[in-house]
Amino acid sequence: MDYREAGVNIEAGRSFVEQIRQQVESTHRPGVIGGLGGFGGYFEIPGGYREPVLVSGVDGVGTKLKIAQQLDRHHTIGIDLVAMCVNDILSSGAEPLFFLDYLATGKLKEQELADVVKGIVAGCKSSNCALIGGETAEMPGFYQSGEYDLAGFCVGIVEKSKLLDGSQVEVGNMVLGLASNGVHSNGYSLVRKIVSDRGLNWLDRPEFFAGQSLGEVFLAPTRIYVKPILEALRSGMEIRGMAHITGGGIPENLPRCLGQGQSIQIDRNSWEIPPVFQWLQENGNVSDKAMWDTFNMGIGLAIIVPAKELESSLKWFATRDIAAYKIGEVIEGNSEILGIE
Repeated sequence: MDYREAGVNIEAGRSFVEQIRQQVESTHRPGVIGGLGGFGGYFEIPGGYREPVLVSGVDGVGTKLKIAQQLDRHHTIGIDLVAMCVNDILSSGAEPLFFLDYLATGKLKEQELADVVKGIVAGCKSSNCALIGGETAEMPGFYQSGEYDLAGFCVGIVEKSKLLDGSQVEVGNMVLGLASNGVHSNGYSLVRKIVSDRGLNWLDRPEFFAGQSLGEVFLAPTRIYVKPILEALRSGMEIRGMAHITGGGIPENLPRCLGQGQSIQIDRNSWEIPPVFQWLQENGNVSDKAMWDTFNMGIGLAIIVPAKELESSLKWFATRDIAAYKIGEVIEGNSEILGIE
């Protein structure tokens, strides 16, 4: 008996690495040392920093993976993986430097997993983040045939004096919301239950979505905000706080960028909530509170700016065709989000 008879194909693993090598190397940026295949990925800390702080993040895609696997559509799920990590560390004011992925499967299917890596590569290019390594684990008996799981790990850098940790936020600052690209990558256990309980499948095309299938609607990749936000910071926009709106929605994530003794008053009518959330609420008979506690409700990233910079900030995003809204104001309080219930 050998390893292959036990369900692990070492040759397929080697072939897979060679298949993705050129794609991976296409993401490399200054600072990358060496290539794919070592025991570690190497990255030189960029010059020009007096007190560099490294910011790290790790995340996955959740049960959105189930939809990709059921539809055999794997080319965008890697974008979600990168987005969940780079948007998180961006919220500290950090520039993503490099990314690593972990991909575990029951049986290694080269083309399927190569499509996943295509998405990871696309996400890294969208955030100017180098893909410098990863791990592909073939685990028969642990995952069923056709199943895989993903995790991503990202490291970024920021000058210590520019680290966004809540201390710069003041009462009277304004909260801007940047539009999401739909559901992004959170709340999919509820999404899948609603679709299942309604007796629908991912190929169905409800009239509500004007010809799009449910699979197309709910596999829309998470928006990556890295390049426009870093450009805004470099242009002089005074961003004092940021929050990536992920699991737990606005109520859980927005307070994470505040200082002591602060809350936020939200105007829930200040932006148009995308129709996909109306469809979910109506078809799942979901309460308002559960919707806000589960989904991003159309806001993927929130930023906090001084009141005097509100109009110029909104204009800056508008000239770059990025939908941004004034959604609230920082007030005195105890890390509460008011106005959405």
